[in-house]
Amino acid sequence: MKAAIARKHGGPEVIEIADVPPPPPLSHPSLSPDSVLLAVRAAALNHLDLWVLRGLPGLELDFPHIGGADMAGTVAEVGAGVEGFAPGDRVLVNPGLWDGECEWCLKGEESLCQSYRILGEHVNGGFAELIAVPARNLLPIPDDLTFVEAAAVPLAYQTAWRGLMRRAALQAGETVLVTGASGGVATAAIQIARHAGATVYAVTSGSENVRRVRELGAEHVIDRSEASPPSPPPPPFSEAVWKLTGKRGVDVVFDSVGAAIWSDVMRVLAKNGRLVTYGATTGADAQINIRHVFWKQLQIIGTTMASRSEFEQVMSLVFAKKLEPVIDVVFPLERAREAYERLASGEHFGKIILTVGD
Repeated sequence: MKAAIARKHGGPEVIEIADVPPPPPLSHPSLSPDSVLLAVRAAALNHLDLWVLRGLPGLELDFPHIGGADMAGTVAEVGAGVEGFAPGDRVLVNPGLWDGECEWCLKGEESLCQSYRILGEHVNGGFAELIAVPARNLLPIPDDLTFVEAAAVPLAYQTAWRGLMRRAALQAGETVLVTGASGGVATAAIQIARHAGATVYAVTSGSENVRRVRELGAEHVIDRSEASPPSPPPPPFSEAVWKLTGKRGVDVVFDSVGAAIWSDVMRVLAKNGRLVTYGATTGADAQINIRHVFWKQLQIIGTTMASRSEFEQVMSLVFAKKLEPVIDVVFPLERAREAYERLASGEHFGKIILTVGD
């Protein structure tokens, strides 16, 4: 089968299209009888794919590696123990893998599973024509949702939903600052925060991104690049947020930028504010003023992916068109390297999608 693979760590330049062996038959002892074989029709890139490609501490890949956590397609074959799905069904895939047996899974907290893994990171993912996945990871998709749209939502929307609605316990009437607002998780977070009745502040770069972020529902958008030589650099976004909120600050900051902006983030949190972190694009070693934490009684909250029930909850809102995926550009699988290059450039807005097959 055709797949976009990496034979070693590196940047987008190591991505190539190759013929690789397909998954083994569902009767093979390496696969559970509760597995399905999925014919992938569309798969989305995430920043996770770049980090995996470059190499993550403690993550050892079996090369050649196939990326891609997000995917949608049609069921090609079902295992002997599968019920509720049949060949030809249109589905999307929850990219989280859990054992269902540890203490966290028994509590319904699958993303805290002792053996939690993510498709495309710890095991091969969806940038290929076929993939074998557990049937419990599938959700049927409605006829009015395209494969491209379906592939754009699983990782981003579940991450944003858990981070805001479960971990931060966001309430109607509160204020939220979304940083890096042009990315896939961030664009999902803006929609989810607005759906929850919150007022959204956002930080992005460039007039076109500012316009699109406003269209998504952010009432206040700070352009961090709003200066041109010989003008002085723009002030920190914290200064703009502080003024916009009447020196109150925001109730929640939803961030994956990481170390480069955490000092600003801590300044803009209101009393009893919550910083929700789901990534560290600019580095993991942040410096914060601890006095801000105890004096304003702040919370620093980590979040990763979502539980199975949270995933199904947010997907139901997507299926009902209450949340809509944001698509940047669509490439065929054969142009996977170009898709990785666009992601690495930071010029995208929303999700970059690869289409597979007809």
